[in-house]
Amino acid sequence: MTTLTKLQPAPVIDETARLLTEHYVFPDTAEQLAALLHRRLTEGAYDVDDAEEFARLVTADLQSANGDRHLRLKHHADPVPPKQGAANLASIRRDFDTSLGGAPRVELLNGAVAVLELTPMLFPLEWAAEPLSAALTLASRAQALIIDLRANRGGDPDTVAFVCSYLLDERTHLNSMYWRAGNRTEQSWSLPHVPGTRFGGTKPLYVLSSANTFSAAEELAYDLQQLGRAVVVGERTRGGAHPCEGWTVHPHLEATVPVGRAINPVSGTNWEGTGVQPDVPCAAADALTQAHTLALAQLAG
Repeated sequence: MTTLTKLQPAPVIDETARLLTEHYVFPDTAEQLAALLHRRLTEGAYDVDDAEEFARLVTADLQSANGDRHLRLKHHADPVPPKQGAANLASIRRDFDTSLGGAPRVELLNGAVAVLELTPMLFPLEWAAEPLSAALTLASRAQALIIDLRANRGGDPDTVAFVCSYLLDERTHLNSMYWRAGNRTEQSWSLPHVPGTRFGGTKPLYVLSSANTFSAAEELAYDLQQLGRAVVVGERTRGGAHPCEGWTVHPHLEATVPVGRAINPVSGTNWEGTGVQPDVPCAAADALTQAHTLALAQLAG
């Protein structure tokens, strides 16, 4: 058990509230939540001995206003570095090194239908470009492709654009991101050229989703769905469309605060709170079989 030894909850709450008001993409909500945290602190709601329980209580309050699942106080069992973002980066690097770079499965099913599983996340592009290019090039010769995002918990928007570039024939506006810092909006486009071989923009494409599919993985599914490029098969996703940054506020605690929000050029909105709605709803466990059946039928037709 990790305890709050030598730490009172007040400094953590003060720093988390400061980060909220300075960085959260919705300033009005940030003010409300900062006041809520201080009120709950005064009431003794955070007077617990376990850091993990403390993080759970604070996270519940942070998400009480608008259900933003990227907004949280995250507990780390091992001490985390003080540098901004370092806690998350160290964690995902371990996952990268044990998952073949985020593409642990490429398989050819009956009927020349390929399955490409992207999990546990879409890693930073400077790490992931090589393994993803290899996996997507290998799958490019298939007659239909199923991308499995059922266990993908998010990642890098640049990696989303990289993957989409293999699944389209021409440069395409995929998404826009509004950033609170600088009050600016940036567009995300597929790449005009890719290393390796494209699967292309015409062959059948299916994306598998689950209730655990989150964040950048949701963007990948949503972008392709809104473009009419892919059929999403499975469950409604978790519903997190706000990119966040992390700050260490205690040796075992990291405050993650959304600093932007996605704006899809087709829908004009995003999947925050609602999740990505599948085109073919079914249990996640049945999604691969369902998509394979659909692909075979489409190829036969």
